[in-house]
Amino acid sequence: MAILIVTHSQDNEAPRAVRRALESRGERVYRFDSDLFPTEIQLSLDEAGGGRLSGPDGALDLSEVSAIWYRRNATGAGIPKDMDEQLRKPSVEESRRLLFGMMTALGVFQLDALDVIRRAEHKPLQLKLARALGMDVPRTLMTNDPEAVRAFAASCPGGVVTKMMASFAVYDERGREQVVFTTPLEASELEDLEGLDLCPMTFQERLAKAVELRVTVVGEQVMAAAIDSQALPKAREDWRREGAALVDAWKPYTLPEPVRVQSLQLMEALGLNYGAFDFIVTPEGRHVFLEVNPAGEFMWLMRNPGLPIDEALADVLSGRAVRRFGPKPLPVR
Repeated sequence: MAILIVTHSQDNEAPRAVRRALESRGERVYRFDSDLFPTEIQLSLDEAGGGRLSGPDGALDLSEVSAIWYRRNATGAGIPKDMDEQLRKPSVEESRRLLFGMMTALGVFQLDALDVIRRAEHKPLQLKLARALGMDVPRTLMTNDPEAVRAFAASCPGGVVTKMMASFAVYDERGREQVVFTTPLEASELEDLEGLDLCPMTFQERLAKAVELRVTVVGEQVMAAAIDSQALPKAREDWRREGAALVDAWKPYTLPEPVRVQSLQLMEALGLNYGAFDFIVTPEGRHVFLEVNPAGEFMWLMRNPGLPIDEALADVLSGRAVRRFGPKPLPVR
């Protein structure tokens, strides 16, 4: 049997780390770099869901796949960019449909299934479920209505921050990446919100921070790390602005038991086996849930403070640890 890792060739060390952990458990691993499909990887699938893979990692009969780790997707990246767009676009789409169709048709355990990830990514759903579970969540408004934003800001005495529901970057004229970070909304900016008619945004009450947390949940394992984001001025609203400078400053953190339990309950409600949570801990000790990323990054936490996330993933993928299947109804409170 084999465990299939779906990622792309420019991914970081994470797939290699999990592969080593799986192989140390005696598991066979096949890496499917999606950017090499369909140009360098061949995939055949029949009407019964059987078939064969062939590529840089060798050949694999699909009947041997026992589990799938879906991490990253860059399907069709190798299709020539100068190809007629009317032809290139459907070529990429057909390739995606075959890859994702194969993952679904195999009927094996996935960490996590694409439809589960897509549902879990919705921030309005996350906040609603977290609140229903009793988690502390920030007052939030997601809108394209400037007047609604002004009224919301007036009701938040500590101020408001603005953010996007999806992580993305824009590029300047030199091709330099400019990530869109969480940003305070100044009073003067409340008068100039007309761009909302082109793109809705998320607005949240601005909270004082003692530390920020990254809580990684794999199956039933909950691993937390804290960063003093207030140590550097540019990191105070969004620690990612100084992510490289702070990479060695992350420390292990013990979650209060109620927060640990609520995090697992949210994973259960979303049907996720893997999730990367972001929390704010206020000076008063409130643990405020911000979001959970179904495919969030974790490599820096393995280096420092040394969280064994690769080992936890290998245990779930190989069936040595508890697996979660599909979204579950909320527990009755």
